[in-house]
Amino acid sequence: MRYRTLGGTGIEVSAHCLGTMMLGSVGNPDHQEGARVVHAALDAGINFVDTADMYSAGESEEIVGKALQGRRADVVLATKVHFPMGEGPNRGGNSRRWILRAVEDSLRRLRTDWIDLYQVHRADHRTDVEETLSVLGDLVRQGKIRAFGCSTFPAAEIVEAHWVSERRGLPRFRTEQPPYSLLARGVENTVLPVARRHNMGVLTWSPLASGFLTGRYRKGGAIDLGSGRPALTPHRFDPALPENARKLDVVERLVALADDLGCTLPELAVAFPLAHPAVTSVILGPRTVEQLTGLLKGAALTLDDEALDRIDAIVPPGTDLYRADGAWQPPALTPAALRRPAADRAAADN
Repeated sequence: MRYRTLGGTGIEVSAHCLGTMMLGSVGNPDHQEGARVVHAALDAGINFVDTADMYSAGESEEIVGKALQGRRADVVLATKVHFPMGEGPNRGGNSRRWILRAVEDSLRRLRTDWIDLYQVHRADHRTDVEETLSVLGDLVRQGKIRAFGCSTFPAAEIVEAHWVSERRGLPRFRTEQPPYSLLARGVENTVLPVARRHNMGVLTWSPLASGFLTGRYRKGGAIDLGSGRPALTPHRFDPALPENARKLDVVERLVALADDLGCTLPELAVAFPLAHPAVTSVILGPRTVEQLTGLLKGAALTLDDEALDRIDAIVPPGTDLYRADGAWQPPALTPAALRRPAADRAAADN
């Protein structure tokens, strides 16, 4: 396992990161099996573990906390804050009020005194970013977190946050966690260049595009829309929809490329993000030890220029065939935000 410096933090992390979203009731509810997944990752040389308070409503953090007992000092532990954690208007978001509560809850569930990387899970347009940066800086000074970053932030909001940090003399986001895969290359346009310019560590998520790059979903094959991920978002898997049919066509071409390279489609998918110079670590999100073992087979796979050129011919750089973060969109893209009041839409008065 190779190790890379996480942006400008000086922290060395493995080129693959164990993502634990699938540990808990949403994926694998067996806590002992979840601990075995964590231990298998550590034994394979992974020293970077990523979770979030909202994964299975805190259960993922609890599994990780139990699994790391006795091994905590050797692990770079990351978690996230933002999404609602219960009923009530102030039990989520990026406010000082909520973050101070949420970090204590995460520390308790993780059974640790500190978090190495505390990430803001999404932007919060109700809260000034200055407010968020200020409280995160306080947590660093208190020793409860070592560094902090953002996740799935648009490039413009990353730049704004850096501008506010410089203007207000506040600590800055050190990392960004964007979706990035063979089918979701949109972050290559601005997010990855911005992260590189500001020396941010980048840990990417969903290299398998929510299962589309596992090889389970093939052109002409049956897709059960009533179970697994397709049951959660059937519109993103239904082969009758043109956008999904296009993805399945691309998958067939990627399968052929993987065959030529002597690897599997998942191995190709996991190796691809590491070829980008801005990427520090690729998050793997297995549900079982067997899935982790299969994904790690691609750890030694090196994609040469010819292979990357062939990928570019199939999915051009900067192209999004699959919007990984389909459950969230910036408020600026809502229909109401895109339309002037009806009375002000003409260039001249009637």
